[in-house]
Amino acid sequence: MLIGLTGTPGTGKSSLSNFLETNLGYNIIHLNEMIKNENLYKYEDEERDSVVADMDKISERVSEITEENNDKSVTILESHLSHYIADNIIVLRASPEELEKRLTSRGYSNEKIQENVDAEELDVILFESVEWCSRVFEVDTTNRPLNNIVSNVDEIITALLNDNIKDIESKYKPGSVDWTSGWYS
Repeated sequence: MLIGLTGTPGTGKSSLSNFLETNLGYNIIHLNEMIKNENLYKYEDEERDSVVADMDKISERVSEITEENNDKSVTILESHLSHYIADNIIVLRASPEELEKRLTSRGYSNEKIQENVDAEELDVILFESVEWCSRVFEVDTTNRPLNNIVSNVDEIITALLNDNIKDIESKYKPGSVDWTSGWYS
């Protein structure tokens, strides 16, 4: 089963996926690394300090990997693009204030920080996930210890594997995290 782990840059995808891989033995595809290492992009966007992904090449490569890993029951696709490929998606969220702190500590430019904070405030990745994917779950990572987030994500994965999502649907319902309430206070 392929499960996407997505979210705005800075929401905790890498930290979480590294923990899931190292400590719980999940097979993780670190998509952004793979895109750069295997030249799965159309061109480099120097102005935005990024690459423009070739989604057709990426989809093919992910299919190859998941077929190779058929002995493992779960493959997690970690990237802010994973919702374009996987049908089961976990969207990580972080408050715009927390996101700004995290991206600043990474040395992102002010322009790139603002672009990502705006995307998080407007639920861009969540909206795209709901539009593209069969099953979408939302987890807030703001000011939470990693072990709590791991428990949430492991609960979602277990429910997906057992085809028993009814018990968790309301707990991780898309739209349950809302940053807009702060706009009007």
